[in-house]
Amino acid sequence: MRILVTGGAGYIGSHTCLELLNAGYEIVVIDNLSNSKLEALKRISELSKKDFQFYQADLLDKMTLEKVFLKNNIEAVIHFAGLKSVGESIEVPLHYYHNNVTGTLNLCQTMERYNVKKMIFSSSANVYGVPERVPITEASPLSAINPYGRTKLIIEEILRDLYGSDNSWSIALLRYFNPIGAHESGRLGEDPNDIPNNLMPYINQVAIGKRDKLNVFGNDYDTHDGTGVRDYIHVVDLAKGHLKALEMVIPTKGIDAFNLGTGTGYSVLDLIKGYENATSKKIPYTFAHRRPGDVDKSYADVDKANKILGWKALKSLEDMCYDSWRWQKNNPNGYDE
Repeated sequence: MRILVTGGAGYIGSHTCLELLNAGYEIVVIDNLSNSKLEALKRISELSKKDFQFYQADLLDKMTLEKVFLKNNIEAVIHFAGLKSVGESIEVPLHYYHNNVTGTLNLCQTMERYNVKKMIFSSSANVYGVPERVPITEASPLSAINPYGRTKLIIEEILRDLYGSDNSWSIALLRYFNPIGAHESGRLGEDPNDIPNNLMPYINQVAIGKRDKLNVFGNDYDTHDGTGVRDYIHVVDLAKGHLKALEMVIPTKGIDAFNLGTGTGYSVLDLIKGYENATSKKIPYTFAHRRPGDVDKSYADVDKANKILGWKALKSLEDMCYDSWRWQKNNPNGYDE
């Protein structure tokens, strides 16, 4: 079975491509490499000992999208491609709406033309905005509080309307919590351009000596130690969640949303301590002001994914921290060796 993976060179996309190949699927990857590296795709081939078709293109490029579907017998799509920085989305909202929403519309229109109606969509816990209570279930109110989150919510609504108009579609909306970690080989990991937006790559850069210290944004949250609590999930567990969703989507019809997290909340200081214990690296930090829009606590209720998809995150916080450090130690400059 041949799966199109949009954004397949990115952090979560690359790990999912490897899991797909290892599970016997054929893949076709499209990625514009705006926030990813060609080297990641070479390493997927190296680790899986399999080759696959790659198109360097944007979902805004309708002609290339047409070519991808015309030349490959695509049977399902896993859609990762999109811009993903909350802070950047606040600075350039129109760019985010155009890229994420218009790109998805182009993809769906092309899928419809070629009668490919199986999709896994990479959504986000950002669609819950400020949660009323934790753990967050899929039935919790949806109200994104930044343009990035709103693009994910708009796309979810578009996909629901699409299914409403044509019940032959089968779509899984996967709402990720906080992916960290790296492949156990140390060959695939998170390689952000410029200053990392996310906590773990920043911790890694402090550990390797690229940065002096970590800024912890806020120590007056309503949590056990005053720092924000999040649901951190190992990227390999997350990737395996996509395979479980694919197994559900292929033989069925319908649309449904699933939280992918561990169901456990860890604070920023918990994560720092866990990293220090797992790696024996000291992470100096200072407290800074809260960032606008950050919430006290956000972690998932994962019962639905567990029961319906038969999926559960298995890796521990220690695994997440150690695998992150192994990636950084083996690749001090990321994919730019």
